[in-house]
Amino acid sequence: MADALIITRIADEFVDEISRLSGGSIDVTACRTVKEAALAYTDETVLFGNPADIAEVLPAMPTVDWVQSSWAGVAPLIALDKRDYTLTGVKDVFGPQMSEYVFGYLLAHELKILRRKHEQKKRHWYREHSGVLDSKTIGVMGTGSIGRHIAATARAFNMQVIGFSRSGDGVNGFDAVYSPSSLHEFLARSNYLVSTLPATVETDHLLNERSIRHLPDHAYFVNVGRSNVVDDDALMKALRTGKLSGAAIDVFDSEPVPADSPLWNTPNLSLTAHIAAISHPLLIVPIFIENYRRYAAGKPLLHVVDFEAGY
Repeated sequence: MADALIITRIADEFVDEISRLSGGSIDVTACRTVKEAALAYTDETVLFGNPADIAEVLPAMPTVDWVQSSWAGVAPLIALDKRDYTLTGVKDVFGPQMSEYVFGYLLAHELKILRRKHEQKKRHWYREHSGVLDSKTIGVMGTGSIGRHIAATARAFNMQVIGFSRSGDGVNGFDAVYSPSSLHEFLARSNYLVSTLPATVETDHLLNERSIRHLPDHAYFVNVGRSNVVDDDALMKALRTGKLSGAAIDVFDSEPVPADSPLWNTPNLSLTAHIAAISHPLLIVPIFIENYRRYAAGKPLLHVVDFEAGY
């Protein structure tokens, strides 16, 4: 069986989990940094871990023919010219975490939790009624495994659920699915808008000043996909003018967000540090082990990424 390098800040945790679940049958080397990976490389054919780190060392590792990402997003590897290997991603594990993040913010918005806390500090008996999610429409950009999980959670709140995808093909759990040619119609129906989209040329700035105007007044936006989907200047303008009543953003062009960025002071904008879903070894290692066994047996791998599509 092939040797593998694990390249991630918490490589030791991944090694321990691989050893536990595989009974020690998979030989792996932990590399916590790019430098460690470069020094440890001895013609291994398998890399596993953080795609940003792997992208730095992969061009200098000609024997590698399979890379297993530990992230849902693989943009750093897609950006490379090197494509003479199989890249596999992560599917069907982040839905629960993403849904809890999304609906935490949706419920906080409807229940006016932050406003009530603010009024409490002033010892003000705040009598404003809460809103409800019931019967409102949520537009989910991306109808893959994460989008479908968010849709299922929305059903529990009796929401209308519409989707947006490159194909516009119908998907179970969605009342309707729109293609890019119908983006404005999709946005016009969305009281709540959630993006789970990957970073591709086609998704770049889908949400810009022109398209955001088609959202209903006071819509609320959550981005747990990739930052390229939204034009930050257009987002901030929509929040400052009240076009959007709020937004929760977990992904940014620059992370951490620079201290002098106007995003920090934009009204009704919640920023989080790319934590909507964590690539915990307990979730990711079983995918690696299954694919490793398939790889060693010469069988097709799960969750193979299409370099042209970007996911």
